[in-house]
Amino acid sequence: MKKILQKTSIALSLAALMSSSVFAQGRFDNVEVKAQAIGGSVHMLVGAGGNIGVSAGPDGLLIVDDQYADLAEKIATTLADISKEQTRYVINTHFHGDHTGSNAFFSKHKKATIFAHDNVRVRLSAGEETDPAMLPVVTYDKGVKFHMNGETVHVFHLANAHTDGDSAVWFEQPDILHTGDLFFKDWFPFIDLNSGGSVTGYITAVETLLGMIDGGTKVIPGHGALANKGDYERFLNMIKQTYAYVQAKKAAGMSEDDVVKAGLEEKWKSWSWNFITEERWIRTLYK
Repeated sequence: MKKILQKTSIALSLAALMSSSVFAQGRFDNVEVKAQAIGGSVHMLVGAGGNIGVSAGPDGLLIVDDQYADLAEKIATTLADISKEQTRYVINTHFHGDHTGSNAFFSKHKKATIFAHDNVRVRLSAGEETDPAMLPVVTYDKGVKFHMNGETVHVFHLANAHTDGDSAVWFEQPDILHTGDLFFKDWFPFIDLNSGGSVTGYITAVETLLGMIDGGTKVIPGHGALANKGDYERFLNMIKQTYAYVQAKKAAGMSEDDVVKAGLEEKWKSWSWNFITEERWIRTLYK
């Protein structure tokens, strides 16, 4: 039952990845933003939307992603419970609205500087109703490094994976990796093929990240519970096996609809959820 509730919650969070404005007012009234201390200066915040990573200490707060605009005040309240220091920096792991929705709030009201890959600013700027305050002020091509709260925070770009502007964040001293949406724990991932994402690029990105960590690394996924390397390896294995399965069917001459009708092997059924169903995952793999 707990897993079903988690999947339903994530589905609601991702139902409007490109914009939080489609949610009716009051949709998030009952959402709680909860914090979990993980190690060193790092905390993980869970609410609705992408998981938030936090470095909190005497140098101020650095946050990784900021969920939906409607949750900005709740996020700020939870951050204040962790530390009364200023929120100085926001890192966007990509441009989707469930990870960037509170950018404008933190920029305007907390005077935070927003960092992201070059393509995140490009895609956010393309929105017709984009508030300029939500745009990243500092952008990078390969990555950037922060030195604060006695720790080193590495931010680096992974090309054409979930989108064309993905970043992952590694908190070096406590050995904690925030993957952004390059990890959906125990679920089929969303790969945004219309925004520069690709299945092969996603696989390469996950392999790259797995090569950087060990069994002691704590992993904050874009969506889902706190994880470890074994969880991430299992996720990669699922993607590789289902991709090979679908591509073999395609090579044998089966149409996309025929593969959907045939379905995946029974062992992958539990990975389906409200937003990325088995059918949608098959269609992603087929394309």
